[in-house]
Amino acid sequence: MSAQILVIGSSNTDMVVKTDRLPAPGETVMGGTFLMNPGGKGANQAVAAARLGGQTTFVTKIGNDLFGQQAMTGFTQEGIHTTYILTDMDHPSGIALINVDATGENCITVAPGANAHLQPDDTDAALQATPADTLLLLQLEIPLTTVEHVVQQATLQNLRVILNPAPAQQLPADLFPNLFLITPNETEAELLTGVRVTDVDSAEQAAQKFHTMGVPNVVITLGSRGAYLHSGTDGQLIMSPPVKAVDTTAAGDCFNGALTVALANGLSLPDAVAFGCKAASISVTRMGAQASMPTQREIG
Repeated sequence: MSAQILVIGSSNTDMVVKTDRLPAPGETVMGGTFLMNPGGKGANQAVAAARLGGQTTFVTKIGNDLFGQQAMTGFTQEGIHTTYILTDMDHPSGIALINVDATGENCITVAPGANAHLQPDDTDAALQATPADTLLLLQLEIPLTTVEHVVQQATLQNLRVILNPAPAQQLPADLFPNLFLITPNETEAELLTGVRVTDVDSAEQAAQKFHTMGVPNVVITLGSRGAYLHSGTDGQLIMSPPVKAVDTTAAGDCFNGALTVALANGLSLPDAVAFGCKAASISVTRMGAQASMPTQREIG
């Protein structure tokens, strides 16, 4: 049976300009190429999970506009369960403006639109329909009050919560003990723990801080170096396959979706992290967010 996964989060349309370098403040950089792709951290992670064989239900809020209609069509084509996706009649769909340079690095500005109006009670029907022990994947592009509500309800229902704490922001202390796994990158880990993550030793220190906060399992993503896993007793660096990156947009989302599928399929945490690293390494070799997500066949 395919893995059961619930993803609650954002849906955006990404407007991407690729140039040789990122502009400095006040500067115009000419010569770019333009792409428009479906994105949003929640949607990216849902698509990643679905393409890798996860039976994925997605909860989000879109606008009553062309971007929202295109997003819904895309989710259906990916085989994502869309029963609990809501349409906001008062706010537009979310938009992200993304610059990508020649090395694949990016900077992103988001207008959240309907994502900012995904209310706690918008998630209840999906949560109530979700079987115990299902993996629930969350990010932070929806209101924090909604994230808190979802985590509380998930805990009552014995769902295993994976939180990708992105974009980086402070979180209430009572959220952490209700998580099964947290997956920050270096920047997010530093914001939440106060430890500047630059290498394996500092990643270990940050992971220990998360354990002190009550999180049993920690994965700190380290970009091209892979990911550092700590599950309470010991830690290990899990390397990513070496590749030439052309666009790192949504690499973290790909990692999280793949990791969740692997765990839902019964893989151990180290094997699931390795699977996530492999999937993300494929995603950075091509442009776009959801467009870059690999299939099960590509990973092997």
